[in-house]
Amino acid sequence: MKKKIKVYGPFGQQEEKVIMHIPFRYILAMFITAAETAAVLAIMYFLALYIPHFWIAIGLTVLGCILAIINADDNPDYKLPWLVMVMAFPIVGFMIYFMYYSRKLPKKYVRRLGDIKDMNKRDDSSEIDALKAEDICAYRQAVHLKNISGNYLYRNTRTKYYPLGEDMFADMLTDLKAAEHFIFMEYFIIEEGLFWNSILDVLKEKAAQGVEVKVMYDDIGCMTTLPGNYARQLQKLGIDCVPFARLRGQANNEFNNRSHRKITSIDGRIAYTGGVNIADEYINKIERFGHWKDTGLRMEGEAARELTMLFLGDYAMNRRKMPDISKFDIAVPAEGEGYMIPFGSGPRPMYERKVGQAVIENMLNNAKDYIYMTTPYLIIDNELTQTIENAALRGVDVRIITPHIPDKKLVFGMTRSSYKRLMDSGVRIYEYEPGFIHAKMYVSDDTTAMIGTINLDYRSLVHHFENGVWLYKDSAVMDIKRDILKTCDRSIEFKDIDIKDTMTRRFVRAVVKIFAPML
Repeated sequence: MKKKIKVYGPFGQQEEKVIMHIPFRYILAMFITAAETAAVLAIMYFLALYIPHFWIAIGLTVLGCILAIINADDNPDYKLPWLVMVMAFPIVGFMIYFMYYSRKLPKKYVRRLGDIKDMNKRDDSSEIDALKAEDICAYRQAVHLKNISGNYLYRNTRTKYYPLGEDMFADMLTDLKAAEHFIFMEYFIIEEGLFWNSILDVLKEKAAQGVEVKVMYDDIGCMTTLPGNYARQLQKLGIDCVPFARLRGQANNEFNNRSHRKITSIDGRIAYTGGVNIADEYINKIERFGHWKDTGLRMEGEAARELTMLFLGDYAMNRRKMPDISKFDIAVPAEGEGYMIPFGSGPRPMYERKVGQAVIENMLNNAKDYIYMTTPYLIIDNELTQTIENAALRGVDVRIITPHIPDKKLVFGMTRSSYKRLMDSGVRIYEYEPGFIHAKMYVSDDTTAMIGTINLDYRSLVHHFENGVWLYKDSAVMDIKRDILKTCDRSIEFKDIDIKDTMTRRFVRAVVKIFAPML
């Protein structure tokens, strides 16, 4: 969590400084994980030294690992760093491969997720048929998304788009205060401050009134923003709280697959999502990297149920008891425009395909006039890079907005290193001059948009649990377009690459780029 301390400035004046404090529980868990990994590697090294012909066994194992990686269904960009590691460091490499390469989900979790998926079935054939009659390209996108995500197509839902996090904050408080049955909240980051404390006051009041309140936060995402025992603190207030993938000190890949989702579900009839975490910089109450540009979406109506079900699936993975989802499936129709699919995306084995990347690629492949995108990071594989290039080379107006003030300098350098190749194909690159743009939005041809938590980087596209909303001819589509164009006006467009660089920086970026899919 963050702590404020008093320090003395260069002229003797007293100043307030924010320092990062990691609770002891996390330090212990990380130490246990490191110790377990080191112990396994030490045992392997000892065996190699004292057992005859053990190096032959190691060589055969390394060869088996190499063949397994090459024959895996993963993206070649993801295979490359593992091949380098296994070949460059035979013992260390293949042991880390065995411990961390793939996520192994316990059977009980698989059963729970299967049960929730079965209970979440609905008939959306009328919506599918109506969309097919209206636009065959949009129909193909919707069917593809349904098949790879397991989510459904909806109408009868009213939306409201928020161009800033502070705009969404006010409406969220109003809706939370009106809750009668349940409140579910899942966020990558929750941090004590005006934003969260205002919400927490409402949650405590609602829990006391008998409203069922459940909160999930990512355990690593909140490592420096909440106390290590925060879940227990909320439990004492009557709030059912569980950290997502609690860090326990285990040498496996679970720590790598975080919940980057942002979901608020109220009574099954109202849901919020977007890029906004529950921390004060997201509503510009504190300044970290200039002005914080983030966006959100409110859904009222039938489509809200899909985010409720996503939350319950994550809850079932992290709680020992299976929730009774039937009592939470109470969404009601509302008058709205267009079609939408609220969807989830995540790592294997929960999602066999990269759902978020597929949505973005489908929008790029179907764009006729333009596609505009905003992302805080731009670190993508060759496949997605080529899809963006091909859209621009077809004559589509492709624009990407990234931050001008970075939150992570190394990542910012890698983001900028992607500019030249894209610009050479005709992509227009902008940087949001007032500060940091954290919004994740994609809009095309005045008809189609996607908003949610999915960045253009490996973390979002491969490793994290994410969520988004695909929209077709909904009123929010044009709101997103207008906001992106206004944001372009406040941004710097790169005409030529004129960024000061050094040989050291280029070397570091080259090495980091190899291992970017693992970072």
